[in-house]
Amino acid sequence: MEAFLISTGIVALAEIGDKTQLLAFILAAKFRKPVPIILGILAATLVNHGFAGALGAWITSLLSPQTLRWVLGVSFLAMAGWTLIPDKFEEEDAQLAKSGVFVATLIAFFLAEMGDKTQVATVALAAQYNSLVSVVAGTTLGMMLANVPAVLLGDRIANRMPVRLVHGIAAAIFAVLGVATLMGAGKSLGF
Repeated sequence: MEAFLISTGIVALAEIGDKTQLLAFILAAKFRKPVPIILGILAATLVNHGFAGALGAWITSLLSPQTLRWVLGVSFLAMAGWTLIPDKFEEEDAQLAKSGVFVATLIAFFLAEMGDKTQVATVALAAQYNSLVSVVAGTTLGMMLANVPAVLLGDRIANRMPVRLVHGIAAAIFAVLGVATLMGAGKSLGF
């Protein structure tokens, strides 16, 4: 349960103001069809974070517990710093296929999420908790918690969200996870 809750919280906070959330705003404004957009976001996130979680689980089989502890601790600290850097939305992220709202959203979200901080966080969380299903379910729920309101409420909430504060909280959580991991908090998990 801890893996699910931490994964949900971290990704929901890290996603605020992220380029994929900005993409959700753009898709909602362009298409004005929330259901296929939300379903496209869900499908893209499940596939993307499923692969990321599997990569994290695989990494745990390659590294010794001590090495894994250091890699994860430093990774969480790096994620803390990365979370504080504002995302820039690039127009090519919004290039949409002419194959329908769902497919356009699926493709755009999947590509925008590649190498994104929430995908990298999913890899690290899956390695940290060694619980693929809980982490992927949590990171997917976190993505949906951040992006569904963006699709449904659009501009009404975009300018009211204290993005810097939310990113600061997410960075603090990543930093705490990093320090705790480096200090051996994961010993019960084998590292």
